[in-house]
Amino acid sequence: MSRNSKIISSKLKEEIAKELGVYEQVKQDGGSWQNVSSRDCGNIVKKAIEIANRNV
Repeated sequence: MSRNSKIISSKLKEEIAKELGVYEQVKQDGGSWQNVSSRDCGNIVKKAIEIANRNV
């Protein structure tokens, strides 16, 4: 687990992944995020930043 793994809550990460259509891959892999592409991870982070900026 990376040292920054708790910056985004698991619940928020899952909700964003579902919205972007990535969560099905995670479910197929038994909850592992290892096979999610870097591009998809970047899109999750981008969306989380957008959400955070809206809430400021």
